[in-house]
Amino acid sequence: MSVAGLRRATRESVSGLPREFWWLWTSTLVNRLGAFVATFMALYLTLDRGYSASYAGLVAALHGLGGVVSSLVAGVMTDRFGRRPTMLVAQLSTAVSVAVLGFMVHPVAIAAVAFCVGMASSASRPAVQAMIADIVPAKDRVRAFSLNYWAINLGFAVSSAGAGFVAEYSYLAGFVGEAVMTLCCAIVVFTKVPESRPQKAPSTATDARAAGDGVRLGTVLRDGRFMGVVGLSFVIALIFQQGYVGLPVAMGADGFSSSDFGAAVAVNGVLIVVLQIPVTRFIQSRDPRRLLIVSSLLAGYGFGLTAFAGSVALYALTICVWTVAEIVNAPVQNGLVVQLSPAHGRGRYQGMYALSWSAAALVAPLMSGVVIDHFGAGWLWGTCAVLGTAAAFGYWLLMRNLPREGAAPAPAPAAVSGPAGAGGAAGSAEAGGVVDAAGAVGAGAVQGAGAGPAVDRAV
Repeated sequence: MSVAGLRRATRESVSGLPREFWWLWTSTLVNRLGAFVATFMALYLTLDRGYSASYAGLVAALHGLGGVVSSLVAGVMTDRFGRRPTMLVAQLSTAVSVAVLGFMVHPVAIAAVAFCVGMASSASRPAVQAMIADIVPAKDRVRAFSLNYWAINLGFAVSSAGAGFVAEYSYLAGFVGEAVMTLCCAIVVFTKVPESRPQKAPSTATDARAAGDGVRLGTVLRDGRFMGVVGLSFVIALIFQQGYVGLPVAMGADGFSSSDFGAAVAVNGVLIVVLQIPVTRFIQSRDPRRLLIVSSLLAGYGFGLTAFAGSVALYALTICVWTVAEIVNAPVQNGLVVQLSPAHGRGRYQGMYALSWSAAALVAPLMSGVVIDHFGAGWLWGTCAVLGTAAAFGYWLLMRNLPREGAAPAPAPAAVSGPAGAGGAAGSAEAGGVVDAAGAVGAGAVQGAGAGPAVDRAV
């Protein structure tokens, strides 16, 4: 592609999005620029504090357990109290708990505060994802999720490279630095990001009580197709988590330093920064089923190839493989989650989706620590390849009966106005497009967002 073509592609990828989205994007970037602790927690515990890989895995698991607890709570808060208040509470709590964690020395205290950090840092995810769905038109959501993911990894690329050198000097500086950057993120949200929670116009007292709480967690759990997506997301997240828990421990055991790991894993963020915009243009017109299947295979076998790495360059090469999977999987799956979520229940649906990642953050460290300690890192990477294959097969089973992206427009009006009724169709349109009429996955299978809980979409 020529320079002019690249500029045109970049302009088309970033134009036309609301100003509120860009402030939210900015807050995400600021937050990730200071994301030191999660990346180097395993090295901090094993190399600086001298604990075993199993203990490092336990602490990381408690961090993940905190995320499991907060994901559902934050999802309910997002729907009931609003996106902005939830983000502010989460960011302020993260800043305080991360700073405290840097001063903990007793193993029990480290584990307890790590749990609190996990709760706080995961609580903003449902609110951010729901806000993007609120303020961005349906036709632009995959692009918006891609750009937000781009901001995450732009910040991650910078923070990973810098944190490696910061850790060589002082791990405490990394903890304090993340706390300061998280506070800056909260300031951006407080001053520039408005509330976006959809508001209903209740006609009765009963409707008024239900207006902010029309979708219950039980509704989400009964949504068979959506829960299938959540289950597959857990498997994929379990694989990707190894880049932050299994990989640093394995590289440390092979004699590599924290700066070596920082240089290798920074390839992940740099590659996403370089490729996210052109890949965004590519995936907007492609079948999401194939994208999810291919990305699952790339993720599994990308980590599987790590078993053959013996140098920083080879580790970086394997990271390139699973990074491509990450670039494709994240925005496509986020778009799928939004399309399957009613507008007034987005917080709870996003909370359940975030739960899959938090649960993976809980299980992955335990899995990697036990496997590395008892069997060796090679077995861990082989397990990742098996999980990637299983996830690809799962996506094929789950999505094989869904309409193709290009098949939705013609039957969509009749399908939406049929089971849901005229009021349901209107509610769906007014709620911001629960399903994109230009090619949403599962079009016609969603009840109007303004009419109540979504119907069961089990395949």
